[in-house]
Amino acid sequence: MAQVSLNNIRKIYPNGVEAVQQTSFDIADGEFLVLVGPSGCGKSTLLRMIAGLEDITEGELRIGDRVVNHVDPADRDIAMVFQNYALYPHMTVRRNIGYGLKNRKTPADVIAAKVREAAEMLNLTDYLDRKPSQLSGGQRQRVAMGRAVVRDPSLFLFDEPLSNLDAKLRHQMRIEIKALQRRLGVTSVYVTHDQVEAMTMADKIIVLNAGRIEQIGTPSEIYHNPASTFVASFMGAPPMNLLDARFEAGQVRINGGTPLLPASGSGPVTVGIRPEDAELTPEGPLGFDIQIVEELGGHRLLHGQLADQPFTLHVGKEVEARPGAARVNLRPEALRLFDKTTGQAL
Repeated sequence: MAQVSLNNIRKIYPNGVEAVQQTSFDIADGEFLVLVGPSGCGKSTLLRMIAGLEDITEGELRIGDRVVNHVDPADRDIAMVFQNYALYPHMTVRRNIGYGLKNRKTPADVIAAKVREAAEMLNLTDYLDRKPSQLSGGQRQRVAMGRAVVRDPSLFLFDEPLSNLDAKLRHQMRIEIKALQRRLGVTSVYVTHDQVEAMTMADKIIVLNAGRIEQIGTPSEIYHNPASTFVASFMGAPPMNLLDARFEAGQVRINGGTPLLPASGSGPVTVGIRPEDAELTPEGPLGFDIQIVEELGGHRLLHGQLADQPFTLHVGKEVEARPGAARVNLRPEALRLFDKTTGQAL
């Protein structure tokens, strides 16, 4: 296991594109860190710099006690799991898992023991003599993980490993990867564009946008106290509702003057609230035009217009709702205010 430290890391490509702006953060020993953001935000570039697959333009990268800026990937004591599995199609599962150890001249009996242990851990014992073409997508991903596990690395790196799997299998593999990391206690960095993966797997999340860090925090901190409208709208399914409002007479007001909460300030402001923090109630101060009722079994999502702005409300399955006019109350303690111009939390 190892602590990882990035100090003023920056990446500029030869064509002048700044893929990662100056960035500093630490990954604690044994921590599961998730880098999340939309395509092109710099998350995979950051991971590849940690792995040694991309040169670092500026800054210092430490893994454990070593500065590794110019250390070859093979000498960084890391193991990577890729999106495309990267298995050898002509080799059996047994040989795929043990191939890296064989290249390192590890004794055959040690390889056999490590492969057997990894196979048991990953429920692959019955498939050791099969080729990758005879396996499902989830089984292939387990083989790729087994190949990483037998290395006994100080750092695991995962580059969108579940994006090729269907939704049900992704859910299962999320649980398996997290359980495996907990069991092994290995420091891990996981890249994904899927905010659900980030929320359910991470000890700590870094949200990236256009090469810069928008926020670092636990899943709970990221969800309940987003640092910007970008984080508020990116993290959460469905995302946080963002409403145009104004500071007026010591209040934040919406809908032609309806007060939402006391606050000092002037001019326009953006109000954020999660869909589950609003409630249908006949006495609610705000009119809500329900346009679509989305049935999800255990709960319902109500989509419509509040103060002539798009709004989504999360209600339990016991709440009766149908398209039409309704009244809504927004819980004041759950409201978040953002600067209208910069999008930063106030």
